[in-house]
Amino acid sequence: MKIALIGYGKMGRMIEETARQRGHEIVSVIDVDNQQDFDSDAFRSADVAIEFTNPTAAYGNYLKAWAQGVKVVSGSTGWLKEHGDEVRKACAEGKTLFWASNFSIGVAVFSAVNRYLAKIMNQFPQYDVRMEETHHVHKLDHPSGTAITLAEEIVENLDRKDNWISLTPDPTAKDEGSDGASGHLPQSGEAGRGLPIYSYRRGEVPGIHSVSYDSEADCITITHDAHSRRGFALGAVLAAEFTKDHEGLLSINDLFEFAS
Repeated sequence: MKIALIGYGKMGRMIEETARQRGHEIVSVIDVDNQQDFDSDAFRSADVAIEFTNPTAAYGNYLKAWAQGVKVVSGSTGWLKEHGDEVRKACAEGKTLFWASNFSIGVAVFSAVNRYLAKIMNQFPQYDVRMEETHHVHKLDHPSGTAITLAEEIVENLDRKDNWISLTPDPTAKDEGSDGASGHLPQSGEAGRGLPIYSYRRGEVPGIHSVSYDSEADCITITHDAHSRRGFALGAVLAAEFTKDHEGLLSINDLFEFAS
């Protein structure tokens, strides 16, 4: 398969390595300094472009790729609220985008467990729920796209929550034994009908997401802790392999049956 890369940071380089290991050819690499290469025979020859950039550039990159007749796989987050309707319309009219807030196979499993647990906990109103997510200091958006996806899954399956709330801990508040800001964690019932998401930015952490159901009696917590970005890279390449033979607006639910 011929793959174009849009964005050539740490993630792009790891995707390149993974794609080559799986026998694919990288025909074009586009970054901030060679945007003119969208309009090139090399880029147009790609079966799929894999895009990992930032919230401000992602939607424009989709349009440029589609204009050249190239399908897109993207893990960029933060654009959905502003451009979601346009993307859905474009995909309904023949364009193809496979989008996921997180391509990790482990996160896909975690997401399925998250939905199932929320359905169970809907029967036990004495448990209030909160989320925490930790990423590297270079990540601009917070909460992470993965955290938002997980939160929306909970809200959909938990009658006592209507929405999610973004909360950033006070960076001057340090708990004993912590390696950075902890801030105040909401107690059971404190957040009302909003699901609180606490966002932390520390060092080079690839990504940690935790969902906790807390009551006066006990606490139930599920956590996904990424050891590296390699899981994300493999998932993105698997998504590209799937996208080559499919059309429209695609997601992890299409790639993995258990994620539906």
